Amino acid sequence: MRRRSVRLKGHDYRQPGAYFVTICTYRWAPPFGTLVNGRMALNPAGQMVEKEWLRTAAVRPYVRLDEYIVMPNHFHGIVMITDDGRGTARRASTTEQFGRPIPRSLPTIIRSFKSAAIHRINKDRGTPGKPVWQRNYYEHIVRTDRALSRIRAYIHQNPARWHLDRYNPEAVGSDEFELQLQAGL
Repeated sequence: MRRRSVRLKGHDYRQPGAYFVTICTYRWAPPFGTLVNGRMALNPAGQMVEKEWLRTAAVRPYVRLDEYIVMPNHFHGIVMITDDGRGTARRASTTEQFGRPIPRSLPTIIRSFKSAAIHRINKDRGTPGKPVWQRNYYEHIVRTDRALSRIRAYIHQNPARWHLDRYNPEAVGSDEFELQLQAGL
């Protein structure tokens, strides 16, 4: 069975620009910590996610990180792919094929981040191979300064809206969440 791409058809995800990314945990479980007085209190797994996110820019000179937040069951971040003067080989394919990463592209950046975070968390917990993230992620190409400002505000305000999150096991309607977990949805 062939996986369907959720990326914008024809867009070169190596292009310099801002990308808003949301990554959800496996089955929306909340493994990264809790909210205390409207602020995230990261547990060791959440701290590892944050460290790997910050490491993303440290090991990739063409990446700059902007606003981000590690939530109990998801992650939001803005990735800025910059032109570091090296350019990219335009003859190379810009369409990612499953299993064939495109160097310097957003999907490869996110794949590497997710993989590194999973490895660290599972090593720490002694649970090799246990899923941490859902298979894919949501991405939005940020096209204007106004959109960038709105997304930054959304990320910054995310903890204040946690009580409304439909996948928050403590939110109103959390019985529905529990039923979904039990059903394996």
